Amino acid sequence: MIKLLIVEDDENIRKMLEVTTSIAGYEFDTCEDGMTAADKIKENDYDLVLLDVMLPGCSGFDVVDKIDTERTPVIFLTALQNVTDKVKGLKLGAEDYIVKPFEPVELLARIEVVLRRRNKHKTVYKHGNITVDVAKHTVKKDDRDITLTPKEFELFVYFVKNTDIALTRERLLSAVWGYDFSGETRTVDAHVQQLRKKLEIQDSLITVPKLGYRLENVD
Repeated sequence: MIKLLIVEDDENIRKMLEVTTSIAGYEFDTCEDGMTAADKIKENDYDLVLLDVMLPGCSGFDVVDKIDTERTPVIFLTALQNVTDKVKGLKLGAEDYIVKPFEPVELLARIEVVLRRRNKHKTVYKHGNITVDVAKHTVKKDDRDITLTPKEFELFVYFVKNTDIALTRERLLSAVWGYDFSGETRTVDAHVQQLRKKLEIQDSLITVPKLGYRLENVD
């Protein structure tokens, strides 16, 4: 599940951000000042931070100076419309800079773009004690190498990227085998059984009756 940190001292705007992101299915933490935000970002593994610029304690610009934006992407939310401020924010490492007021649908679109862009560069995924390295095409359970067929590997990566989401057999066929694949949905079932056996994930890779499968978060 994607988890965000919302950093906004204006209560009304913060509530709007909470409602907007929850409707989109994102989990979130919130805080109201810069120092707390910097600490939370260092202590947690957020997928994205929505960061106001003008904050008590220290500014959003100061927060970005204190964190690793390569690890945690940031979208600035601010009433500052000066081009100089926008350039400063982007040069500090922010992924985007949205000027208030903005429409919720615009915010969600910007969030999706950043997450998609970052996900393209992500090559290592974890599921409990299982580590998948997409670039190296390897799977390890603890320190033990697990051998998967190419399609088993692609299927598991797709599950890991969509943890806690119910996926239909048709969607899995489309994503892993392609729209032109003429096999029946029992092909998915066979590969799922192999993943359960090889990775010992019977308890987390569950069957969703009359639909498909869901890989549940075990962290």
